[in-house]
Amino acid sequence: MTEKEKCQARMLYDANNDLDLIKEREWCKCRCHELNNISPDNPDKRRQVLKSLLGKVGQQFEILSPFYCDYGYNIEIGESFFANHNLVILDGAKVTFGDNVFIGPSCGFHTATHPLDVERRNAGLEWAHPITVGNNVWFGANVTVLPGVTIGDNCVIGAGSVVTHDIPANVVAFGNPCRVHRSLEQPHNLDD
Repeated sequence: MTEKEKCQARMLYDANNDLDLIKEREWCKCRCHELNNISPDNPDKRRQVLKSLLGKVGQQFEILSPFYCDYGYNIEIGESFFANHNLVILDGAKVTFGDNVFIGPSCGFHTATHPLDVERRNAGLEWAHPITVGNNVWFGANVTVLPGVTIGDNCVIGAGSVVTHDIPANVVAFGNPCRVHRSLEQPHNLDD
């Protein structure tokens, strides 16, 4: 079994010493570098590079530079996707975004996690667990989403949150760790 196959099976794998994975990350980093150096007044070229980099894109999407990812092909974005500056997606595993997802600046989605014991961690071993984001989700600035998290439809994730566990649909959640603070299904004031 290759290291990539181990990763896809959610097994412990060697991301740091496997030549095939290293080459895939180098290719991806070159595409990110290319993207991040395209002038903002050339949106067609930016979209072309993003389409070549990402696994799946909708018809309408925008990712502002700088943008960084590990492989690119594990990232799927739905329709009407928008990400502000400094988005980082460490996509050892699949990262899937639904339709109408809005991401504030300096957010990170990280699928990799490492062993707690020093020997395996120092050997370069890790796991990758997928992240899934539903439709109509808004992330405030500086949100971090950790491995294996699923975020339901129609959520608002407040700025500065660290999302360590699944978040159900139709809620406002924030904090470190991120917790549900109220339902969006209940009536509320317009000032909320």
